[in-house]
Amino acid sequence: MKYVIGVDLGTSAVKILLVNKKGDVVQEVSKPYPLIQEKSGYSEQNPHDWVEQTTLGLAELMSNFKGNPEEIEGISFSGQMHGLVLLDGNNEVLRHAILWNDTRTTAQCQQIYDVVGDERLLAITKNPALEGFTLPKIVWVKEHEPELYSQVKTFLLPKDYLRYKLTGKLHMEYSDAAGTLLLNISEKEWSTEICELLDIDPSICPPLVNSDEEVGLITADFAVATGLSEATRVFAGGADNACGAIGSGILEDGKTLCSIGTSGVVLSYEASDDKDFEGKVHYFNHSAPDAFYTMGVTLAAGHSLTWFKDVFAAHESFDDLLADVGSVPVGSNGLLFTPYIVGERTPHADATIRASFIGMDSAHQRKDFVRAVLEGITFSLNESIEIFRSSGKKIDTIVSIGGGAKNEVWLQIQADIFDATIVRLESEQGPGMGAAMLAAYGCDWFDSLQQCADTFLKIDKQFVPNREYVAKYKKMFVLYQEIYSQTKDINKKIMEFRD
Repeated sequence: MKYVIGVDLGTSAVKILLVNKKGDVVQEVSKPYPLIQEKSGYSEQNPHDWVEQTTLGLAELMSNFKGNPEEIEGISFSGQMHGLVLLDGNNEVLRHAILWNDTRTTAQCQQIYDVVGDERLLAITKNPALEGFTLPKIVWVKEHEPELYSQVKTFLLPKDYLRYKLTGKLHMEYSDAAGTLLLNISEKEWSTEICELLDIDPSICPPLVNSDEEVGLITADFAVATGLSEATRVFAGGADNACGAIGSGILEDGKTLCSIGTSGVVLSYEASDDKDFEGKVHYFNHSAPDAFYTMGVTLAAGHSLTWFKDVFAAHESFDDLLADVGSVPVGSNGLLFTPYIVGERTPHADATIRASFIGMDSAHQRKDFVRAVLEGITFSLNESIEIFRSSGKKIDTIVSIGGGAKNEVWLQIQADIFDATIVRLESEQGPGMGAAMLAAYGCDWFDSLQQCADTFLKIDKQFVPNREYVAKYKKMFVLYQEIYSQTKDINKKIMEFRD
């Protein structure tokens, strides 16, 4: 039997899947690493932690693998987007990586608009300047750490740095490069215009490759450290959302994905780059050949639920925390939650907004708050779906993956709030499975990614909207949408009291 490995470098852990030619996940390993949050709004990680934990995870996987290491033909990667890794002339890391959920760069976003111009930036990158993107982070380091910045020879994204440590080769692939705000999305080349306007040396931008492109083999040192064969072929991989889309079969027009991990996204396949959403949602290169996708983002989706558990039920499992939410009526007995605990992305690109519980009553119990958190996260994602529908997109079926696909009550909440049939796949490891599929396609197991999806992906269960609950949620969604405008100014004024 032949195998491939998909590595998903997430925000809280690296997940590694060993997948056979039938698409069965025959082994799964996960290794965590910490976030570094020195100040409110800061979010960093040590890139060495990614490499160390991935090495340990692959070594554990190989120690349990009963076959010949050469039967593992290929490996590919999915990775958290936007994170900035800076390397010096010896390709050594210069500082901790600044992650996608770091919001320190509001002033640099405005600077980018002032220098490049709103319309020109949107024309080149098809995206607005937001704190989470990579370019504002580069500008921030240039301004606040000039001595360190003077040593920069290359910048990479998280999974591209990990892949470099496996192969010794520096590359970035298009789906992740699209999230830097330095890529000309349509031309698939670095924008020297943006670099020159912001006084950034274009030579720090690494060579670009396609997601399914073979970029090298495992180095001898890494093979010794993990037990992998030096003959293992390495393929570039993709951004986590692009890989999540591949791993969920979002490979043709009309297909939509809801992925709830630390952040949450609603993603829709686009065959061309000619749609105009006026920057309200992201427009990125897909990891599928010559395709694109549009995407709305909730910054703290699963992160909101994890925050609630850590603060109010630290010693309980998620299963225990969610055990009673099915007994709470639709609308959580009049309790609304907005998941803005680290700011918001779509449709409110606002780093200063913070979360609220609205309607708290002395009769409310903890289970009401838990359901309100699930509903609030889902309402936030529904704002992206509303943008897609208002542009004429038909959305009646959505594949749900990630943590949000593990609980059936939450899947039914998604069906009722989205007013769409929710599909759960047998494997909800979207990004890791997508990375494995890129390796399988790169190894020529299949003629196309769609053919690979037809073999690898199987439907587990579908959740159909309840018309009575759909009507209730539509009324409540209107109230949810009012909370942002009603709390925006208060949150700006309260900023001075945050550490």
